[in-house]
Amino acid sequence: MNKQIGFIGCGKMGQAMVSGMITAGVVPADSIKVSTSSENSLQIVKEKLHVQGTLNNKEIAEFADILFLAVDPSSYAKVIEEIKYDVKKEAVIIIIAAGISIQTVESAFGKPVKIVRTMPNTPSLVREGMTVISINELITEIDLADVVEILNSFGKTELMKEELMDAVPAISGSSPAYVYMFIEALADGGVRDGIPRKQAYKLAAQAVLGAAKMVLETENHPGSLKDDVCTPGGSTIRAVAALEESNFRSSILNAMKACTRKSKGLDDK
Repeated sequence: MNKQIGFIGCGKMGQAMVSGMITAGVVPADSIKVSTSSENSLQIVKEKLHVQGTLNNKEIAEFADILFLAVDPSSYAKVIEEIKYDVKKEAVIIIIAAGISIQTVESAFGKPVKIVRTMPNTPSLVREGMTVISINELITEIDLADVVEILNSFGKTELMKEELMDAVPAISGSSPAYVYMFIEALADGGVRDGIPRKQAYKLAAQAVLGAAKMVLETENHPGSLKDDVCTPGGSTIRAVAALEESNFRSSILNAMKACTRKSKGLDDK
């Protein structure tokens, strides 16, 4: 890809994205430039990723054809005010902060800008991320193809209407936390039955990974895949029945509902 990529802010998520781009060969390291808030963090990123770096956000804005705003949501207004006159006319601005809408960024720039709103998740750190994207009307098919190629370098991508973005954290943004709890519970059960802790985590995590790949690669309904494991009168169907008695599905749905309400600003508790 013959594009210059800029990151304003380069924490763990930004570093995962940059690493994925370079490792996948989508963008060479010398075509990436990042800014951070301190000299110490900048040196760490430069040494780890071998990219160009600066403490000056304006330099990144002037450099980038595709500009990632990888700062905290509370810093967006300040950063945009700082760079809005330095961004290239045809630059694509990529939002990676939760709760920041396309309209909010458009208003902050005060002029027409190409914007892609994204919701990545932490498995991007191991190149198995799920990133949902929404775009404004100025994004062209070529722009979208470039963005998707970049985002696919550290996982998978889905295009979605922006009005659905508040529902995304519950299903892919926050859900790794639920899965980690499930893995931990499985491991605890294994330890209870005598399996060493390290082996229990490995068994549980690999089972979850394998089950997820079965869903993605076979494209069979999850219910059908579940049925394939449940022999009549067997131990698995006994376990499934116990989960149903404990409201396993309902607890997940309730957790997702709570997450979505918070994402929409409906619950500040």
